[in-house]
Amino acid sequence: MILIIEGLAMCFILLIVCVVGIANKGPVGLVCFYEKDVQDRVVELGLTTKQEIKRSTIIAAIAVTLPMTILIPYMVYKINGVTDFKQALFQMIVISLIANIFDRLFIDYYWVGKTNAWNIPGTEDLKPYIPTSTLIKKWIGTLIVHPLVFFIIAYIMR
Repeated sequence: MILIIEGLAMCFILLIVCVVGIANKGPVGLVCFYEKDVQDRVVELGLTTKQEIKRSTIIAAIAVTLPMTILIPYMVYKINGVTDFKQALFQMIVISLIANIFDRLFIDYYWVGKTNAWNIPGTEDLKPYIPTSTLIKKWIGTLIVHPLVFFIIAYIMR
């Protein structure tokens, strides 16, 4: 049960990053998550600049990466008190999967793909905003890359 709560906490953090990121400028605030052609169009339309996209990319990367690589191991080792390599790896993967599946299904599939919340006027012809090739890469990250990262963390912490 604790892993589910911790996974939901990570979902909440991810959701907050997205909500805060689009709070002021709408989806243009997180255009760094869009494909390059959308970013270029948004710059061309004068809605943002390349420098602002670089800035938001750095902030978003920190806001997403730090909780995944620091908070998840902290929860497993300090809150849950795990000392065993296999148990730590298992718990980190479960927490990560909960958050990443939330990201793939709720944020990517539903919120970005099925609602108008992430539409940027003047870029509608570039939809879907998350093309199949990107979705495949995201699922590879979810199912292979993140577990490998947690394997390395659990190996170091053993």
